[in-house]
Amino acid sequence: MSGTLKRILLAEDSPEDVELTLAALGEHHLASEVVVVGDGVEALDYLHRRGGFRDRAPGNPTVVLLDLKMPRLDGLEVLRDMKEDEKLRSIPVVMLTSSREESDIVESYQLGVNAYVVKPVVFQEFVDVVKNLGLFWAVLNEPPPGSPRKAA
Repeated sequence: MSGTLKRILLAEDSPEDVELTLAALGEHHLASEVVVVGDGVEALDYLHRRGGFRDRAPGNPTVVLLDLKMPRLDGLEVLRDMKEDEKLRSIPVVMLTSSREESDIVESYQLGVNAYVVKPVVFQEFVDVVKNLGLFWAVLNEPPPGSPRKAA
């Protein structure tokens, strides 16, 4: 199974949620690499290979786990940018957020999000959600033709 593990981009500003997400993905060996960025500007810098990520290895992540409420640039703006860019449009995006606001859910889907998941408050439920997301998007889901099969 390790040959199929891939890179995940996690855009999350809460250190606690980053720690829980990394623990859940690591415990179940669901990605070969998880790149963590703390806000939407860093997420776009990573995706567009600019700024501090100018020299990163080529290739897109298998999935982007995107928090909605982040400083500098929120998840909806990151999603909008990705879906307007031909090179990024096909990357699956999962909104992983604490917001249950109907307007956030509706706008996320209108912009092309692949899934919208509300973060559970209970620790074990959070771990289970992340494990299931990782299992589906990084292992089971078949990426579009021409996508890198594994992290570069």
